[in-house]
Amino acid sequence: MRVVIAGGHGKIALLLSRQLAANGDDVVGIIRKPEQAADLRDSSAEPAVLDLENAKPAEVAEVLEGADAAVFAAGAGPGSGKARKDTVDRGAAALFGAACELAGVRRHIQIGAMGVGRPPRPGTDEVFAAYLQAKEAAEEDLRGRDLDWTILRPGRLTDEPGTGEVHLADSVDYGEIPRADVAAVIVALLEEQRSYRRTLEVVGGNSPIDEAITRI
Repeated sequence: MRVVIAGGHGKIALLLSRQLAANGDDVVGIIRKPEQAADLRDSSAEPAVLDLENAKPAEVAEVLEGADAAVFAAGAGPGSGKARKDTVDRGAAALFGAACELAGVRRHIQIGAMGVGRPPRPGTDEVFAAYLQAKEAAEEDLRGRDLDWTILRPGRLTDEPGTGEVHLADSVDYGEIPRADVAAVIVALLEEQRSYRRTLEVVGGNSPIDEAITRI
């Protein structure tokens, strides 16, 4: 399988690249900064330098040509303001979805965020509120596209080692999950047709990932 990951230098993306490569899959990671290319190669991914805030759908479609699946893992990241939440977390996601349609890459997994579609939690600041709004708009855009999409909303992300056990469902209570487990869930979902056109939430749990997926 050939998989293209938008936001290829992110922590989940690099873990995902390693896991896919270990399975014998080919991975391409889209990055904005050329100096990030070495980290992708270290993770067995082929770097493709492209600025998703300013690229055209046809340019992204060229990178996607021949892929079997696409994963949107990009984000404006900590320290970014409200404007970049919109241009990256919404705008780049919509661009990537449009490019998948152009390139004929039907399988699409988009990393969302828990909190979308729920009342704001106490103490939510305006930047995080803008992030959730951007994520919600990105989800709505993807749902309108002719793709075999899955939206995966993880809980609070940690850098702890993966446990291989999760709680995965249409809706789950807030909780934590290691980034390594999020990557492992994505690997397992890529060819899981039962997850097509579904929005799923995932946190740490007691079910092995394969078992959790059979229950969705």
